[in-house]
Amino acid sequence: MAQLWGGRFTKETDKLVYNFNASISFDKRLLAKQGILTEEEKEQIIKGLESIRTDVENGTLEITEEYEDIHSFVEANLIDRIGDAGKKLHTGRSRNDQVALDMKLYTRDEILELDSLLKEMLEVLLKLMKENLETYMPGFTHLQKAQPITLAHHMGAYFEMFKRDRSRMKDIYKRMNLCPLGSGALAGTTYPLDREYTAELLDFDGPTLNSMDSVSDRDYLIELLSAMSTIMMHLSRFSEEVIIWNTNEYKFVEIDDAYSTGSSIMPQKKNPDIAELVRGKTGRVYGALMSMLTTMKGLPLAYNKDMQEDKEFVFDAIDTTKGCLALFTGMLKTMKFNSARMEESAKHGFTNATDAADYLVNHGVPFRDAHGIVGRLVLYCIDKGIALDDMSLEEFRAISPVFEEDIYDAISMKTCVEMRNTIGAPGKAAMEKVIRAEEEYLAAE
Repeated sequence: MAQLWGGRFTKETDKLVYNFNASISFDKRLLAKQGILTEEEKEQIIKGLESIRTDVENGTLEITEEYEDIHSFVEANLIDRIGDAGKKLHTGRSRNDQVALDMKLYTRDEILELDSLLKEMLEVLLKLMKENLETYMPGFTHLQKAQPITLAHHMGAYFEMFKRDRSRMKDIYKRMNLCPLGSGALAGTTYPLDREYTAELLDFDGPTLNSMDSVSDRDYLIELLSAMSTIMMHLSRFSEEVIIWNTNEYKFVEIDDAYSTGSSIMPQKKNPDIAELVRGKTGRVYGALMSMLTTMKGLPLAYNKDMQEDKEFVFDAIDTTKGCLALFTGMLKTMKFNSARMEESAKHGFTNATDAADYLVNHGVPFRDAHGIVGRLVLYCIDKGIALDDMSLEEFRAISPVFEEDIYDAISMKTCVEMRNTIGAPGKAAMEKVIRAEEEYLAAE
């Protein structure tokens, strides 16, 4: 089958057929309702359109490149099948408002699919949060081990990111959900169309209110590309961490064989291919956004042929984002976490140093002095190649006599995390509240 719309027709046949059917058969009924077509003409056109749809779906009708666009293809085939009545197909319509409608119908469906993939990601993250409330690991700033947290808390940060991504999808859907059909080429039509009725039949919130803007608006596509760029940025950040965690130095995770590969010459290696590909493909979606912004930046009202460039950018970016979401979710679902290694890394990264300083402050030592004492403790441990937890009480007291036996409980990973229980913190009680709130959020969707 020859390809149309930048190589996308074969992949998107179902959607295009749906859009074609939605935007044409409803309209023919509307034109008959308004007295613009006779009932007989309406029935002929609808029957002809349905036969075209059937033949496209079963592959007996090929879309060839002799036609300028999908509308020319449909019209020519309809005239062949039903004669002169087919010539009335485009009564009260222009390719400009048809393309605007088709693109909105397509985009609405894709937004719902993206939202579904984001929800699936959130469900995997929530499961990991529930399972890892006491899986201790280092939290980082500047890629330096900073304070102990839990894997649940770390996964929760990404839950918030992807939750915001879903919110952006809903905003875009709501803002774009006005029907452009009936705007004509740019100045409406003299035919007595009922645009409110058309919008209702196609599940829009109402008709657009300016025909020039209707045929030249691509804001919703720019918004979608921007939102997808943000999704990809979140996936890329997550991928970067998975790649770091997979290194020999960290060994925090083991990626399932289905989402990694070995080296052709180094048998010991297990490469995080999917995470690297997701990180790399982020630039592709960014590029689509910048291309679209650049295409639109100098266009006067109303429609210009430049706008035809929107389809390849958007189609490719949607495919890329959906693919990356699906693959990353699968990788995350099958990934194994080395909890013992994570906790050991937190200890040897002196992530409990702040808590050791807090211990001294709670025993009457001024914070500035406490900070200096713990600095000496850390230097001592580095020199010995041990963690704070490994020091004997005598070693602690040699640096400050304030230390007592309870220092070990005060600087344990469990205590360091459990003491942080303000909402949003990694403590178990705080995390359990957040998990309940996230469960309610997902259940309400």
